[in-house]
Amino acid sequence: MAQKSTIYKVELSVSDMDRHYYETHKLTVAKHPSETDERLMVRLLAFALNANEHLELTKGLSTDDEPDIWQKSLSGELELWVALGLPSEKIVRQSCGKAKEVIIYSYGRTAEVWWEKIKNSTTRFDNLKVVNFSETDTHDLGNLASRSMKLQVNIQDGDVMVSVDDSIVYVTQAKWKNTL
Repeated sequence: MAQKSTIYKVELSVSDMDRHYYETHKLTVAKHPSETDERLMVRLLAFALNANEHLELTKGLSTDDEPDIWQKSLSGELELWVALGLPSEKIVRQSCGKAKEVIIYSYGRTAEVWWEKIKNSTTRFDNLKVVNFSETDTHDLGNLASRSMKLQVNIQDGDVMVSVDDSIVYVTQAKWKNTL
């Protein structure tokens, strides 16, 4: 019998001084059985970094043809495609063809190897941005996860601070491709 997703209730408060965006999002997040706490928290961080009223979490790991997060226009066009992890060159190419803007948030110990392998094939995509989070930062984020949490994300001058209760994690964004 297949395992069911675990439901997380998240109150995500975003204070993004760089974009002048200040909002609280009440999210119900389904954590896929194969998803780690670390990946769940990276997904929430990616949401916070791109937060706006039209941004949505998708089915993510449950579907192959959807990103982890997307934003659609009122007429249904894909404006933003946000992927996590280390997608294949084929998926990067397909997503750049589907959406106006694509952001990949890579993380993990093999992220640098992945980027070296595909970076030359991404030069033609003017709508692609690749940001890497360090293994230490994402591991620390994973330790903040709980089934019901109030998550505060502060962004200023590209610096990111994530806090839950009294625990704080500072996340550094390494911009590997920034053509947007």
